[in-house]
Amino acid sequence: MPVKLYAFTCGYLTLPATFILKGNKGRITLPIPSYLIVHPKGKVLFDSGLHIQTQTDPLGYAGEESLKFSEFHFLPGEEISSRLSSMHIDASEITHLVNSHLHYDHAGGNAQIPNADLVVQRIEWDHAMALPDTDLAYLKKDFDIGLRRQLITGEHDVFGDGTVVCLPTYGHTPGHQSLRVRTRNKEYILCGDACYLKESLEKLRLPGIAHDKEAMLAVFQRLREMQSRGATIMYGHDPAFWKSVPQGPVALA
Repeated sequence: MPVKLYAFTCGYLTLPATFILKGNKGRITLPIPSYLIVHPKGKVLFDSGLHIQTQTDPLGYAGEESLKFSEFHFLPGEEISSRLSSMHIDASEITHLVNSHLHYDHAGGNAQIPNADLVVQRIEWDHAMALPDTDLAYLKKDFDIGLRRQLITGEHDVFGDGTVVCLPTYGHTPGHQSLRVRTRNKEYILCGDACYLKESLEKLRLPGIAHDKEAMLAVFQRLREMQSRGATIMYGHDPAFWKSVPQGPVALA
């Protein structure tokens, strides 16, 4: 059985535009993606989207300070468990949950994936766990929830056959990772927040907020190299790009 890749949009988040491209004015509404990879040896979810509580009680979930600049657009049926159900897959069937990083828009749905091994870079986990509970981006109630952890360092081949590989793309956060997926005929790079927008990569434009901007620039160059060799770059939060992305149950490949 060949590897199959599916994409989902799990709600939207509105933020100051300069967070995404430094110097941009106004606000921008971003899609929140998640991906399912169906492999003969298991089912992998890459990022889990927003916490279901943000559908009904964003203040109780995120807190007043976060809502001063963030606005959630997240409807019932857009949570990752429902997206999987639309494909007749129960969330309990997911064997591996790979978080690009542990910010709330990427790990918020982790609790809906109860049986998976959580695959995250060790440096990312340690960084997140060391932060105070008042941090606005890392919410421990999203990820410190008792899932089995597989803490990795650097590149990691999930199934040992080169089809699903975690790639360290540090910069946005200390331990950010992207995912390379090879289907029968194509190679995809699921960026996460290593690269928000197509414009970011084309013009080497950095976001206004990043843990290590020089590291992000180096990642942009790596992504360009992979793109030049034929890889399809799946941008992290590009509104225009995501309008053209087929949504599960239609496969990307």
